[in-house]
Formats: sequence, C-alpha cells, structure tokens
Amino acid sequence: MTREAKIMAGIILLTVPTIQYDGYFLLTSLTNRDRHYMDNPLRQNFFRAGHAHAGVLVIFALVYQILADNATLSSSWLWLARTGVPIAAILIPAGFFLSMTSPSATQPTGIVSLIYPGIAALCASVITLGVGLLRSAS
Repeated sequence: MTREAKIMAGIILLTVPTIQYDGYFLLTSLTNRDRHYMDNPLRQNFFRAGHAHAGVLVIFALVYQILADNATLSSSWLWLARTGVPIAAILIPAGFFLSMTSPSATQPTGIVSLIYPGIAALCASVITLGVGLLRSAS
C-alpha cells in the first residue's frame, strides 16, 4: 500500500465507531418503546437505509484505496478517486439520518438533499477510478 492509501484507510477506519454507535442506537430504539421508533415506518426506513449505506460505503472506501494504488491517473484525478467514496459515505447516510430526526416526521426535511452530492461524489469517483484502472491494464 502506498502512503496515501494508508492515510486514507486510517481516516476511514476512524469513522467505524460512528457506524457502531448507529447500530447501537437502532437496537436500543427497537427495544425501548419510549423512543417511538416503531411508530414511524418512514423514519425506520430512512434510518435503516442510512445505516446500511454507511456500512457498505465504508467497506467499499477501504477496498477502493487498494484499487486506487493500481490506477494510472494524474495526482489530482487520483485524489478525486480516493476521496469520492469516503465523502459519499458521509453525505448519503447523513442525508438519510438528519432528514428524519423528529419521531413524528411524515416526510424528510430538506437535509435529505445531502444525498445528491453524495451520489455525485460516488459516481465521479467510481468512473475516475474505473478509467484509471482500464488505463493501467493496457
């Protein structure tokens, strides 16, 4: 692994406790009726989606650092590739969680719009790395 990949992987790994806390929060919300989590199916779906996206994208971001080491890209394009997935791993779950903070919410707040730049960062990063890996294969 390159120094850059190690730095990014270290930073990414430091986010794992937030995902663990979210899992703990969901578990206690399911078992404690006073939190009224089970009273709102939309909120349940948004919280589940946020937790799932966080976990999957963090794992993807870690694997991604190793793949980025093998891409043929300029340094600026390589940093776009390296940082896009971790940025998406922050923005997409944040959009799901923070848009449904009220237990009585019937629709997401405007914070749900954080999902869209997260999607854009993910897409730009994946395409950039894909091109870089195809370039290195030839």
